[in-house]
Amino acid sequence: MSGHSKWSTIKRKKGAADAKRGQAFTRLIKEVTIAARMGGGNPEGNPRLRTAVAAAKAENMPKDNIERAIKKGTGELEGVNYEEFTYEGYGPAGVAVYVEIMTDNKNRTAADVRHIFSKNNGNLGENGCVAWMFEKKGTFVYDKSEVDEEKLMEYVLDAGAEDISEEESTWVVMTDHKDFYSVKEAIDKIDALPSYTMAEITMIPQNTVKVTGKEAEQVIRLMDALEECEDVQNAYANFDIPENELEKLG
Repeated sequence: MSGHSKWSTIKRKKGAADAKRGQAFTRLIKEVTIAARMGGGNPEGNPRLRTAVAAAKAENMPKDNIERAIKKGTGELEGVNYEEFTYEGYGPAGVAVYVEIMTDNKNRTAADVRHIFSKNNGNLGENGCVAWMFEKKGTFVYDKSEVDEEKLMEYVLDAGAEDISEEESTWVVMTDHKDFYSVKEAIDKIDALPSYTMAEITMIPQNTVKVTGKEAEQVIRLMDALEECEDVQNAYANFDIPENELEKLG
């Protein structure tokens, strides 16, 4: 199994240059609201909410915005009712695409996502058509220059992680998605470890499709378009682009 999705790696490399602050806030507010609705408004007793609030604070979201989102989730304030569901389909070169949605208007979202796929050489499929190609995992990404593999493995396995895989410049620690929050709390208490550069629950492809040239450009355009859709929380795909091709794409 691949240690991480290529798209997650590309997004990290693109970094803040492509980040849209308002869009990031919208996604974070939705996550805080849903987490509060599902597990209550007290972060101490709601690991998903605790993680969502930490992510919002990391993006310098104002405290008032976070508190309003929590109260909308618990029903203390009137707010929109977000629903979570998924879309599945195929992109250029038969790349499998799995999309997580959070929306207050399913009809609008269906039209938007269908348009994005058709405009970018893809097509939507039936539920379940590609989900089997991915495995839901908790992941923690560490810079190789900050910690060696042996030390990292010793600490994170004790914290409940399952395995470590290697990318070009990073280590990716993996755990069962159900254990993500408990492992995260255990890792956060380990002073001897450097801070991870990313911690998330993600869908890891069990196999990949290698794409190059024009098809690689088309896949990246499709994924970028999905990420720009305000109702898309996350998008995953099982493509692999060789490093020399990534450099050409900029």
